[in-house]
Order: sequence, then C-alpha cells, then structure tokens
Amino acid sequence: MFTASKKAASKRRPVNLTIREDLLKTARLLNLNTSKAAEMGIEDAIRKAQASKWLESNKKALLAHNVRVEKEGTLLKPDWMPE
Repeated sequence: MFTASKKAASKRRPVNLTIREDLLKTARLLNLNTSKAAEMGIEDAIRKAQASKWLESNKKALLAHNVRVEKEGTLLKPDWMPE
C-alpha cells in the first residue's frame, strides 16, 4: 500500500506523460511545477483506487456488521445517545 514514508524514500525517475495542451499552458502561466502536480494527481488516484479496492474486498464484512448493529444495537452506548 502507498504510504507517506515510501514517498519520502522513493527515488525519482524521468517518464513521458501525455497531458492536455490547455492544462500544460495554464500550469506554465501559473508557474506550477508540473512534475510535482502530476505526482500529486497520481498519489490521489492511488489513494482513491486503494480505498475503493479495500471497500470492495471488505463489503461483506461491513454489511454483516451493519446488519448486526441494526438488529442488536451497538456494544457500547454513549451517554449522549438516547435509549
């Protein structure tokens, strides 16, 4: 799984990317670091894909837990929760 500690220790290497011309033009006009922006976008896509994969692989357990809570209630009830 992708983590911040791996990010800090990772080496960088040059790659070729195809990017829309209008985005690249605007990024350059704003003096953005396009490599960093692309890296951040890829990191975000990785996080979203990992979260989606985790939810899918744990779907049955989450549904079973929700059914149990609906049927039996929570194991502990906070003071602020009505009975």
